[in-house]
Amino acid sequence: MSAMNRNPGRGPLPDPARSDGRSGLSLQIRERVQRRLLAELNPAIDARDIEQVRPTLEQIFLETLAEEQIPLSRVERTLLFDEIVAEILGYGPLEPMLRDDSVTEILVNGPNQVFIERNGLLKETNVRFRDNTELMRIIDRIVAPLGRRVDETSPMVDARLPDGSRVNAIIPPLSLNGPCVSIRKFAKTIYAAEDAIRLDTFSQNMADFLRACVIGHLNIVISGGTSTGKTTLLNIVSSFLPSNERIITIEDAAELHLNQRHVVRLEARPPNIEGKGQISIRQLVINALRMRPDRIIVGEVRGAEALDMLQAMNTGHDGSMTTAHSNSPRDTLHRVETMVLTAGTDMPLKAIREQIASAFDLVVHLNRMSDGSRKITQISEVQGMEGDIVVMQDIFRYQQTALKDARVEGYYTATGIRPKFMEKIEMAGIELPPSMFMPTQRRSNKR
Repeated sequence: MSAMNRNPGRGPLPDPARSDGRSGLSLQIRERVQRRLLAELNPAIDARDIEQVRPTLEQIFLETLAEEQIPLSRVERTLLFDEIVAEILGYGPLEPMLRDDSVTEILVNGPNQVFIERNGLLKETNVRFRDNTELMRIIDRIVAPLGRRVDETSPMVDARLPDGSRVNAIIPPLSLNGPCVSIRKFAKTIYAAEDAIRLDTFSQNMADFLRACVIGHLNIVISGGTSTGKTTLLNIVSSFLPSNERIITIEDAAELHLNQRHVVRLEARPPNIEGKGQISIRQLVINALRMRPDRIIVGEVRGAEALDMLQAMNTGHDGSMTTAHSNSPRDTLHRVETMVLTAGTDMPLKAIREQIASAFDLVVHLNRMSDGSRKITQISEVQGMEGDIVVMQDIFRYQQTALKDARVEGYYTATGIRPKFMEKIEMAGIELPPSMFMPTQRRSNKR
């Protein structure tokens, strides 16, 4: 379309075809449509109900184009209308990235810089916001339906989108870049163990071993750094749970999807606008113990709830699972020690370590490799106490052999150690072949 369209009384309008999709034409039409929409929309209609508002919005859009005598092709008209709908009713420039299933994270560093993560790698986009005001409007649109707010008196907020994606926003004066938004998208595809094996996240032997550990009622901690795939792996491991048990899941934001019949899902609640009404993970763990659970699955322990989780694992709720942020299996135990201390307990450190050694059977550690792939790098048994030290032993590990063409190469191998808890697995009617624990000859797995 020509950059010089006749627009009587208003001067020429610019070409909409710009790389960032934010042309002057788009902005002017959107502002006019938005003004008319607010003026003409029936107050009884909920503006958040897109299906109800969209026909009215489309009529106003077409009338505006006709009045302004703006010739657009069908494709241009459709694209511009979708952009206006996203701006007025959706999440503006973020909308295409939220719809793109290949994008796993969206990181907004102020109005002029937006990064996305795809296939484990960060990449800067050409998406831009008009100014801080537009970005703040999108943030308000995310948090308002949840009864939350973000302003100078409350400049940080955690929220989630209707699809379960996690959102964190922080604004000036805390953020010097302008409003910053981090969105970790909720995976629409629920991965199975076979998918993870195909993606080389772990080996078939490791999958069979983890399945036996779950059925054998071992307590499992999945650890790793940020965005290493802990929740995804917890979903996979949870799929091994028997269908005849009562399972209670406890999460900050509901991300676990279990196919078993008898599942009760609990979700923590943040404080409301007045700072009241918060229900913490710890309160939910304590309440779950009164709900006759066979298994308790905590999406992530990050504070005082670690003490209650340990007590649950030590008082008849074998086979429970959780995740924790850490840099290694050994660091996981140190982190849990610190979390228990935040509960205000007067227990001596040795007693805390004894609780940990008694509660945890297995630590499964994930790493995000330099090429963006996620892998289980260690499966470690918690063997007990020797003096004041919790003894651990690797059962499986990933051995990296090379970095070729920016891709990590290596192989999964057992360490040759037979776990001490094998008797517990055998009592559950599962027999694992001795060859499973034999070290693998050095080779390179092809992805």
